[in-house]
Amino acid sequence: MTTGAPKARATYQDVLDAPPDRIAEVIDGELHLTPRPKRRHLRSASGLGAFLFGAFDVGALGPGGWTILDEPEVHLGPEPDILVPELGGWRDGRLDDDGWNDDAFITVVPDWVCEMLSPSTLRVDRMKKMPIYARERVPHVWLVDPRERTVEVFRFGDPRYTLIGTFGGDDALVAEPFDATPIPPAFLWGAKAPVGG
Repeated sequence: MTTGAPKARATYQDVLDAPPDRIAEVIDGELHLTPRPKRRHLRSASGLGAFLFGAFDVGALGPGGWTILDEPEVHLGPEPDILVPELGGWRDGRLDDDGWNDDAFITVVPDWVCEMLSPSTLRVDRMKKMPIYARERVPHVWLVDPRERTVEVFRFGDPRYTLIGTFGGDDALVAEPFDATPIPPAFLWGAKAPVGG
């Protein structure tokens, strides 16, 4: 019985060489290519990112104190794992240590990440990325399901995450670490107000 040579570990070059219509990540040494998100997914990610950026990054109608980025490419660990959450957040002062360099990626562990669940990413987000976030001690992870209109909020407590709560529907979201300002459901689920109303 012959066995093939061990598969080579994926590298950052594999990410750079990925097709432009795919999001490329390296998870546990394996290259993962996922299709660009669909509209419902994009709308939820864009709305939540816009609200958090306004209230918690620039401090408009909120307390500020954060840097919020859409689809940051984060390199975590010594190998590294290369992850692209929909949203990432760092408390003020954390990214200053990174020098605001012009690299396309960030090596500073986020204080919060948000993954938007979809049929094509659900298993990877839950089963592969969550353990990496736990290994790196990311304090908070949100798993948002735009189809089911739910937000699962996790807090890290050594050695694993605890589910703090599942939120959703038509109620404003008040959840750590952004519980200082309620997030209106329109920013999560993309509902527009009627024209003229």
